[in-house]
Amino acid sequence: MRTAVVVFPGTNCEHDVVHALGSLGGEAELVWHRETDLNDFDGVIIPGGFAHGDYLRTGAIARFSPVMSEVERLAGQGAPVLGICNGFQVLCEAGMLPGALIANRDLAFICRFVEVEVTDVSTILTRSAEIGQRIRIPLNSYEGNWVDPGLGARIVLRYVDNPNGSQGSAAAISNAEGNVVGVMPHPERAADELVGSADGLVLLESFLHSLVPA
Repeated sequence: MRTAVVVFPGTNCEHDVVHALGSLGGEAELVWHRETDLNDFDGVIIPGGFAHGDYLRTGAIARFSPVMSEVERLAGQGAPVLGICNGFQVLCEAGMLPGALIANRDLAFICRFVEVEVTDVSTILTRSAEIGQRIRIPLNSYEGNWVDPGLGARIVLRYVDNPNGSQGSAAAISNAEGNVVGVMPHPERAADELVGSADGLVLLESFLHSLVPA
């Protein structure tokens, strides 16, 4: 079963995702944002970076890339779709997840490990985890402060010590069906103890276990 890892101009975490999935036995392939056919893939990850330089508003240009129509189609069919950091922002801009990401509470870029707690285990990001499980993964963002005036999202990971002011201490949210998830910290950067933590593997395992043949 294959995962498409979408690459926009400015994406910079795509190889981390491919490497981490490969270490778990997954098969992932980089897909340029102009692609219009994802029929050969069983799931999608939109990785971190600075899609289109984050001009105008983070993710606002990326959501119009040709590949996003295919991402929405797969999501509508129940395929797992995961957005990490910048990918989370893109999914919100595309209307696939509720709310928006704004500047961090202290108007400063955050680059450090954070601890998150699992609050929902019925999503493609958390199905291999346990309720209350604490996970240490790195956060790298300036616009990671999630807000949702409609209060319509499922929060699946919460910050133990909310670093950016995110509403409800949300570190990851899901759509109602649980197959589209956005996470602000980077699980793929915590896939080996050599880099400080392997805690992210349980989240990536959850994604892989959610894949079903197209």
